[in-house]
Amino acid sequence: MATHLLLIDALNLIRRIYAVDSQQAGNDASLAAKNTYFRVVNAARKLLKNTNATHAIAVFDGETSWRYHYYADYKQSRKPMPNELADALPKLYQAFSELGITVYVPEHDEADDVIATLASKASTNKVTSTIVSTDKGFLPLLGDYIHVYDYFKSEYISIQSVIDKFSLAPSQLTDFWALNGDKTNDIPGVSGIGKQGAVNLLTQFPSVEDALLATDYPDELKRVFNKLNDNHDAYIHAKLLVSLRQDIHLGFSLKALRLPSS
Repeated sequence: MATHLLLIDALNLIRRIYAVDSQQAGNDASLAAKNTYFRVVNAARKLLKNTNATHAIAVFDGETSWRYHYYADYKQSRKPMPNELADALPKLYQAFSELGITVYVPEHDEADDVIATLASKASTNKVTSTIVSTDKGFLPLLGDYIHVYDYFKSEYISIQSVIDKFSLAPSQLTDFWALNGDKTNDIPGVSGIGKQGAVNLLTQFPSVEDALLATDYPDELKRVFNKLNDNHDAYIHAKLLVSLRQDIHLGFSLKALRLPSS
């Protein structure tokens, strides 16, 4: 069997399931947390079966990451995890472990950076990985060896679907969010450029770096270039925040993530 690495964005999966369960439970947080436990375990079983994974890890977020220190307003509008769900996490760690899925809770790093690092390293070694998450931040990683799966839609995200949605290639999305901002994480972009201005620039140039090196550009992009040049520091600031790290030292190898049945 070919090596296949399953990378579960654990809190993304758990909190989305909990959001549905809390509505169905009539805002009874304890009942919602109990139902979430069983649904998450069922989801993990399905993912193991449907992906034919040989290696698997469920990655959680660590404490305050570098992004919070770099930018104080990072994710400021995001609601804190309900206490009942937070109290249920140790039981969920155990459930993943009992299924043979390695549980990783970093001290400070965010799950997204850890997952991006694992997927990137696997891809370098021509090992296929499937990232399970609805977080759009993983889309720039899409490629021959890195796939993104939306559990709630039961579908893989294709490169063409990204192009259809954003009018840009996956490789351009990080620049797009740096220009336009990322509201889901409270990251501002470059003031005055906006969504369409960012798309227009990245339609004409493969990247912002290429655009800045250009000596000639269409008249319709003059306003965008002026905004970018006047607010270049804001672009650099946002680009750093929206870029996933792929160089985290984790202290374990792929072998440590092998499933017992593989």
